[in-house]
Amino acid sequence: MKPVVALVGRPNVGKSTLFNRLIRDRQALVDDMPGVTRDRHYGEARWDDKAFTVIDTGGFLTEDDDYFAAQIRDQLAVAVAQASALVLILDGRAGLSPFDHDLAAMLRKSGKPVFYVVNKIENQRQLDDLGDFYDLGIESFYPVSAEHGIGVADLLDDLVAGLPDAVESDMEDNETVRIAIVGRPNVGKSSLANQLFGSPRVVVNEKAGTTRDAIELEVCHKGRRFVLVDTAGIRRKGKVTEKLEKFSILKSLKSLENCHVALILIDAAEGITDQDITIAGYAEKKGCGAVFLLNKWDRVDKQEKGEKAYISELRQMAKFLSYAPVMTVSALTGQRCHRILDMAANVYEEYGFRINTGTLNRIIADAVQREEPSLHKGRRLKFFYATQVATRPPCFVCFVNYPKAVHFSYERYLVNQLRQMIPLNLTPIRLYFREKTGRMDFSGKTRENERIALKKERITTKRKKERKEQSRRKRQRDGNTGG
Repeated sequence: MKPVVALVGRPNVGKSTLFNRLIRDRQALVDDMPGVTRDRHYGEARWDDKAFTVIDTGGFLTEDDDYFAAQIRDQLAVAVAQASALVLILDGRAGLSPFDHDLAAMLRKSGKPVFYVVNKIENQRQLDDLGDFYDLGIESFYPVSAEHGIGVADLLDDLVAGLPDAVESDMEDNETVRIAIVGRPNVGKSSLANQLFGSPRVVVNEKAGTTRDAIELEVCHKGRRFVLVDTAGIRRKGKVTEKLEKFSILKSLKSLENCHVALILIDAAEGITDQDITIAGYAEKKGCGAVFLLNKWDRVDKQEKGEKAYISELRQMAKFLSYAPVMTVSALTGQRCHRILDMAANVYEEYGFRINTGTLNRIIADAVQREEPSLHKGRRLKFFYATQVATRPPCFVCFVNYPKAVHFSYERYLVNQLRQMIPLNLTPIRLYFREKTGRMDFSGKTRENERIALKKERITTKRKKERKEQSRRKRQRDGNTGG
């Protein structure tokens, strides 16, 4: 358990920029438009060999000028309660604001150490015009430029000096399962994240596009650690015009690259759309495990269309994810949500499966014997050797004499045989074909041995031809002599 530092301030003072600077990663979404950050964003930082957790918070407003102002204040209050130290960030260009006075007064009441930072200070002239900030009743502050890193080292020196030491955690050190919650806007991703987390961790609103950044939530379930990533809604490319939304979608797609299992949410009340299938295609392309969640099941008229009809339609539209399990849930009421993490854990187990080479080769050899591949230019395709080269997802390589001649239908047949014999029913499988190298094949020969054998065969054939030619000439001479 590491000490926690919360970054607070009004909108557009540079909290997310400083957050990215401290964690040394462009994790938080940054834009010139105020109010980009709405949820609490956590990151890991280290300075002078002391590790600590940083919280990036939404912009503080005492009045409901912003549609999400009340919810952002609730998120800010939780961050202040969790923090060991607080960093109040002020705007050195815009000067003091009434909101700064209100926020400073609130932080003093917390009884926790507060570090005052005046951001966007990049030259001496700006540094000379900071006298107004003493009106907050502070003795000193830190002039910095989060964008360029000016003055940040002095802040960190004093900040970590007052932080408590990290406390050893009693939680079992099991491997963390990363789960990305993806889907169209307003299908209930944030509601599901809060339901799985057990408390209102992220901002939820009926307004589409509430979540802009990828927010990580850590959950412990049955002794295993899960990291849930609540992502922004992915709309069709033709409807995305704003730069901020484009960056949000890019972060959502990046979350698919970094996750083990994708929870693909579909609004069952609205029905399955082409965009839902497109998002499922993104997950399949990234190679992560997948679980379909038909959300808002409490709003569906089961008499008109039941669960079997929904699942049948989904299987027909998303044949490429035939291995992905389907669940009907309601993030609002919690219906069947308690089963989601168990299902994700089952997918993860198969996602990291590894098989020994001997068993794999027997499965492929038996499959080839039962159903031989088609001829290629009059020659039979030969499967010499197979091996597993990677996990997450399981990846297999078959060495054959004509890799490009393997038909996609035969590849699908081999994949189905692997799923049936291993078995692997919940994870994607990658099967590749390569031209045979010098490795051992099913018959126990190597490429070098075959080359030597072929050379001997050519020599033997040549000698036979020579002896045959000598015998023919001898018979011809004997015939001429007798005549």
